[in-house]
Amino acid sequence: MEGDARSLAVQALDRFKNRYIAPGPDEIDPRITLEGILAPGNDVSPWKVKQGAEIVGYVWDVKRGGIESVNCHARDDAERDIHIELVLDPMNGGPSRRMIVEVTPRWRYIMNQRGVDWSTRSLRDRFLGRWVRVSGWTLFDREHQGESENTAPGRPGNWRATAWEIRPVTSIEVVARPGSATWQRR
Repeated sequence: MEGDARSLAVQALDRFKNRYIAPGPDEIDPRITLEGILAPGNDVSPWKVKQGAEIVGYVWDVKRGGIESVNCHARDDAERDIHIELVLDPMNGGPSRRMIVEVTPRWRYIMNQRGVDWSTRSLRDRFLGRWVRVSGWTLFDREHQGESENTAPGRPGNWRATAWEIRPVTSIEVVARPGSATWQRR
């Protein structure tokens, strides 16, 4: 559960990253929205890792995650996380406007046991360029704090708006575009 990290702090973080139980309905905080998560400003502590969230966003990209301690530095795609980049505006998805939500190898296995393919290719084919509702656990990934616009403003290497993530993603589904006649918030 804690990967192969040596630091006790990173081992603790990795245990949260590797959760395999979905948040229950009473653990989902309806006040957590993509708009709130992407809001500018130092966002180190508005939420907690013990909160679940259900957010709606536009899928800007779906790609294989990096080689990380949480997955014992695995190089095989099946043992690495999948990054799904969400934005609020499909016409404006610059790096400082993206939130990363992550599908973990454990959740890919769980979904596979349910007959659902959560491989990178399948997720990309099904969700890229679509509006989705994503559920899972909130997580402040302090390992990316220095690469996030909200906590390291103006840094040239920033590739995300915030270090907050939904990780692991425990549910994802296509929804109508917010504000359209068929869209509704749960």
